[in-house]
Amino acid sequence: QVQLVESGGGSVQAGGSLRLSCAASGSTYSSNCLGWFRQAPGKEREEVAAIYTSGGSTYYADSVRGRFTISQDNARNTVYLQMNSLKPEDTAMYYCAARGGGVCLLFGRRLWERGDAYKYWGQGTQVTVSS
Repeated sequence: QVQLVESGGGSVQAGGSLRLSCAASGSTYSSNCLGWFRQAPGKEREEVAAIYTSGGSTYYADSVRGRFTISQDNARNTVYLQMNSLKPEDTAMYYCAARGGGVCLLFGRRLWERGDAYKYWGQGTQVTVSS
């Protein structure tokens, strides 16, 4: 059964850090593009970062590049999102998503940015950053 389970959300003051985890079932994790998305109240869902688990290529939205780091632990089938220098505008529900066995970038097409390119979604974890 495919599962994506997020954890690690919480409340933090601006400038602080949090680390989100996304534990995936084996078939979902291997040779797949796993991404993080977020959605704030009243706003559209936006991509945050993604990683291709076979090789470890990473991708970031401009809004988080240099502050967030996506990484993987193959032994645990887990993808992490380390979030540093958090800002109030980072407040959102964060979702982990997995493609159905596909790459993040294909012939220049930034598939990792497209929510409809992902087949599986986690339940989300809330991140709240206060000023």
